[in-house]
Amino acid sequence: MIFMINIEIPKKVDYIIKELEKNGYEAYIVGGCVRDCLLERVPNDWDITTSARPEVVVELFEKTIPTGIQHGTVTVMIEHEPFEVTTYRIDGNYSDGRHPDSIEFTNNIVKDLSRRDFTINSIAYNSKTGLVDPFNGYEDIQNKYIRCVGNPVDRFEEDALRMLRAVRFSAQLNFKIAEGTKQSIHKKADLIKNVSIERIQTEFNKILVSDSSKLNLLKSTGLLKFIIPEICELEDVTQHNPYHIYDVQKHTLIATEVIEDELYLKLTMLFHDLGKKVTKTTDKNGVDHFYTHSRESVKIAKKILKRLKYDNYTINKVLILIQYHDYRIEPKRKIIKKLLNKLEDVGLFEDLIKVNWADTLAKNPKYAKQKILNLIECEKEFKHIINQKECFNLKDLAINGKDLISIGIKPGKDIGYILNKMLEIVINNPELNEKEILKEKALNIYTF
Repeated sequence: MIFMINIEIPKKVDYIIKELEKNGYEAYIVGGCVRDCLLERVPNDWDITTSARPEVVVELFEKTIPTGIQHGTVTVMIEHEPFEVTTYRIDGNYSDGRHPDSIEFTNNIVKDLSRRDFTINSIAYNSKTGLVDPFNGYEDIQNKYIRCVGNPVDRFEEDALRMLRAVRFSAQLNFKIAEGTKQSIHKKADLIKNVSIERIQTEFNKILVSDSSKLNLLKSTGLLKFIIPEICELEDVTQHNPYHIYDVQKHTLIATEVIEDELYLKLTMLFHDLGKKVTKTTDKNGVDHFYTHSRESVKIAKKILKRLKYDNYTINKVLILIQYHDYRIEPKRKIIKKLLNKLEDVGLFEDLIKVNWADTLAKNPKYAKQKILNLIECEKEFKHIINQKECFNLKDLAINGKDLISIGIKPGKDIGYILNKMLEIVINNPELNEKEILKEKALNIYTF
């Protein structure tokens, strides 16, 4: 289907298209950039498809990079900005589940569009022809559907990552997945095991931080059990406890949904209660308890994060937040300062407040109001500590090891012991954070 519609193409992209047309070739913007323009979103990239062979593209433009020339892709540099230009092609079989074994160039734009994953990405456009939309992608955009081009089973067998991409587009665009496509994902979900962890992690991250994260869709399609089976195992872990109204899995998914869209915070909420399955006990009154579940959650989360190949910075941050997510924060400066000292990072305390908010919103609303009021007061006390520059760690203590040695205390383990005692005094009494006062108190503690 070809019909006229107006898309504003950037000057550099339009120059490439016009240059190809001037030399007798067809050229269009294609894929995600067309989809985004039709959705009135700003495209991240502008991809161009053309009937010109790669060697012709290299010849026509002054600066090019053969980035994927074996698959017909040449990067054209215009004023230091890269644009991918790919020749129309037909793909052969996908024996590795990712790349076609062979490709065949074609002069037919429709044949090129037919090899793509979803109808919403199988649309081409130029200002002369308008939209080229043989698979009714524009209609699916208007009706908010993710639908495979052709037979969905074939598309997923070619590249199983497309199943995750379907969920990702559903999450990012808040579209539904067409029933036939969804059924095929469920049927072929186990193929995701053949995809590299790095590719899975990239798509999974995008799903997590989307406006509508669609974790339930990951679960219902069967993909989640092949990516993070530990989450699926929480489904039947009930929480007969006045503070909870959901099983552990539902609580987890809600908490992950409501926290702000930072990847490490999403991962924290997704993994924060993994240890509840192995720590659950029920008392004589039928009330469930999960003592030490934070510690067990850290152990399990660490294995998953390493398995999914997250970087060490992300892993460490997530594990600290999981470790302290159940820490009882009270709106008392002494308690907050002691926690700040343990965390060794002001930002982590702010994150911990966010984690507590999300955790509370996924619990029994009957008790949520008081907990939220408590968190608001904690934030006020925290801001007071920061604004008044009150001491909560050794770094900000008015006395140090050299000062202690200068008053006759011998170097060694006593120095550390006394400094920690001084910190304890100052946390409880901020006004005592004066060098001379602390020297005197140190001498009272030290036995010569």
